[in-house]
Amino acid sequence: MADGKFATSVSCMDGRIQIPLNNWIKENFSVDYVDTITEPGVDKNITNVLESIKNKVGISINAHKSELVVVSGHYDCAANPVSDEEHIAQIKNAVQVISSWNLNAKVIGVWVDGSWAVNTV
Repeated sequence: MADGKFATSVSCMDGRIQIPLNNWIKENFSVDYVDTITEPGVDKNITNVLESIKNKVGISINAHKSELVVVSGHYDCAANPVSDEEHIAQIKNAVQVISSWNLNAKVIGVWVDGSWAVNTV
């Protein structure tokens, strides 16, 4: 069993967002570690990679006792080149999808903007 308090991040694979996103999660939710599940343009593609992500989130929650799942999208995403507004709508949809899995975890959505600041949506 892993020691420490975990959260889970479901995010785009873009390496530019990983450090600011993980730091924000640690600072705002008092966790020691962030399990990171990545897929290109995940906010757009949540339904296309549903079973894979669901399995990975389940591992994080069951093995590491993660109590938080953070779904994100970000500015300048090569895999999902849509407006900020569309990203935010997709993030909200992804939060609803993951929340419907009846996990024993809080699910929130965040947007990583052009200055790499993390904003809840």
